[in-house]
Amino acid sequence: MKRTLVLLHGLASNATRWSEFAERTRLTDWRLLRPDLRGNGAAALPRTRLGMDVWCADIAALLDAEHCARAVIGGHCLGANIALQFAARYPQRVSALVLVEPVPPEALSGATGWLLVLKPVLYLIYAAARAANSLGLYRRTLEPLDLREWDRATRSGERRLSLLASLGVDLKSTPVAAYARMLAATVERWPGLADIRVPVLALVSTRSSLTDPQRTRQALGALSDCDIVELDAVHWIPTEQPDAMRAAIEDWLARRAPETGS
Repeated sequence: MKRTLVLLHGLASNATRWSEFAERTRLTDWRLLRPDLRGNGAAALPRTRLGMDVWCADIAALLDAEHCARAVIGGHCLGANIALQFAARYPQRVSALVLVEPVPPEALSGATGWLLVLKPVLYLIYAAARAANSLGLYRRTLEPLDLREWDRATRSGERRLSLLASLGVDLKSTPVAAYARMLAATVERWPGLADIRVPVLALVSTRSSLTDPQRTRQALGALSDCDIVELDAVHWIPTEQPDAMRAAIEDWLARRAPETGS
């Protein structure tokens, strides 16, 4: 049976974050699962409660539906943080982790550092939006977001990289409640990393605009078995360094991923 790699997207994103990877990867002997996290993409409706416990339970349910006992869990940005939380909550379901630009709360820098201060406000916005949703007040349609096409346009110069993580752009395709809850989740404390006993690959940007690279490395140092690869990027590794990211993941899985995991 094929081994399984689950790929999680980040904030205000969807499964198309991993479309290019899936199209070009050499992992033809792997089963790739690219879910829309609840509150995003095709999973934006119905409007339901969101949080780390919900997203982790959804991943477990996905593995159950695919008859997969254990999998490699990967993710970008918030998706990487969710992967860590899943490994802590469902250790028996995880054979390895692939973290692309994980976000330790203590490493947030620049404008993103304000998220730590604004966390209570984000929960208030989330609660207000959820209340409105319960009354039937929400957008019935959201603007589709194809990140495969977005990345192509960014590399060709048709779009600016800075538009990624732009409030005006994000809210066109993401419900307000989901956006506020995922921002708050980004600054949630990581689980106890010393208790995560599987191999981990972490890809981090050398010029990160959201986190301090040195503090990110320090946070990852609490993992018992973590290989860190630095790539020249400002945070959007799948956009800025797709080939280097893909090669790093493929080579690492060939060397480190357990043969049994399906």
